[in-house]
Formats: sequence, structure tokens, C-alpha cells
Amino acid sequence: MKQIHYRQGLKYALHKPYTDTLPIYPPEDIASQWVNLGRNGEFMLREGFAWDGPSGPTIDTKSAMRGSAIHDGLYRLMRLGLLDEKWRKTADEIYEQACISDGMFKVRAWLHFRALRRFGWLAAEKGTEPPIQTAP
Repeated sequence: MKQIHYRQGLKYALHKPYTDTLPIYPPEDIASQWVNLGRNGEFMLREGFAWDGPSGPTIDTKSAMRGSAIHDGLYRLMRLGLLDEKWRKTADEIYEQACISDGMFKVRAWLHFRALRRFGWLAAEKGTEPPIQTAP
């Protein structure tokens, strides 16, 4: 019997790689299956990177897509134990600034940021990457 392997809870996937320079500087270059982060802040989400959009009781709007992709990539590195959790606040700030840059009202971006500061640790905790499932 043939099977598929997947992770539950993901809604979006990148059609092209995304690169940026972030103010996060790990002691060593990080290269994972979907996310790279260099010691100099060079950041890349590979083509096919999947994420769930902005979390919580919110609407997925274009102004939140880029920020949520970057944020989910950084949190994934934390869950995998590849990026120290000390960078979580910076990741939350990057999300807020990306949303504002992409047209989100500052008040809405700030509310998202406050929710991330209060509850984000649950999604960044090392060892909590959703398991790979199979079907059938």
C-alpha cells in the first residue's frame, strides 16, 4: 500500500524561495530542510516551505502573510532546537514590523505582537514540532 507523509495544520506553501536579512545572529550557520539562517542574519525559506498563516483568532490577510511565514520559519528553528529561544522576542518584533510594512494597521499589528508575547512560547518550545503523519 502506498502512503503519503504530511504535517497537519499547514495551509500555505511558498512557490519560490524567500530571502531576507534579519537582526538574528546565531553562533553558527543553521541549515535545515526548509529554513536557513546564517550567522550574519541571512535568512531563507526554501521553495515548498509550508506554514499556517497568522495564528489565533485572526483573519489571514495579505498584510500578515510574509510576516507569518518568516515568524513560523524562525519558530520552527526554535522547536527543532536549532535556534536559541532567546531570539523569540526579536522574531515577534520582526513579525510586527513586516506586517506594518506590508500594510497592516499598526494597532492590529501591535495586538498580534502582544498575543505572540503572551502565548508564543507554546509554539516555540523545543521539541514541539508537529509529528509527521501518514495516510492511509
